[in-house]
Amino acid sequence: MITVWGRATSGNTQMVVWALNEIGLPYERLDFGGAFGRTDTPEYFAMNPNRLVPVLRDGDGPFLWESAAIVRYLAASYGDGQFWPVSPAARAPQDKWAEWIKTSFGPALQTGLFWPLVGTLPSRRDLPAIEAAEKRMKPLAQMFDARMADSAYIGGDDVSFADMITGTLLYRYFTLDFDRADTPNLRAYYDRLCQRPAYAGHVMVSYESLRAKE
Repeated sequence: MITVWGRATSGNTQMVVWALNEIGLPYERLDFGGAFGRTDTPEYFAMNPNRLVPVLRDGDGPFLWESAAIVRYLAASYGDGQFWPVSPAARAPQDKWAEWIKTSFGPALQTGLFWPLVGTLPSRRDLPAIEAAEKRMKPLAQMFDARMADSAYIGGDDVSFADMITGTLLYRYFTLDFDRADTPNLRAYYDRLCQRPAYAGHVMVSYESLRAKE
């Protein structure tokens, strides 16, 4: 049995759980992190010294952390040739976008827009900083849009490990209230993801519980 420690509202946990469901693996998810806490215990520290979620353990294997690394482990261990291309030459073009989302698009969205809009009371928002973040976000979204003009998914005609990493943040991107660039290809990609039961059930999770409250 695969066990996942991580709350359903965590984007990084969602990435892992989406992959588990796309591959069709049985697992148990335990609520840890955020409002649930439980990451400051010595037992959790032994699993992940970062005290972050998610953590995954496959049977009696090692405790794994870092969501993208977990997705790659699942894909390499259990995915077919579409989900995890065996050839490095076929896999690398997908992997570069998986890395880019974590280093460029993701931080711009999460740090620049998501937490300033969701995790900050309206009266305390730094509006000039949010406006600047919107401007930084637009060329990144347009870059992603240009990529999605080439194929239905990052891996071609069906999802692969890379989509788990690139696609998870799009739920927040398209449901946050901010000035987005016009990206029809990216929107069409997101719409395709929304039609997938595993994405709808495990990524399109309300983040209202994360909103700042008086």
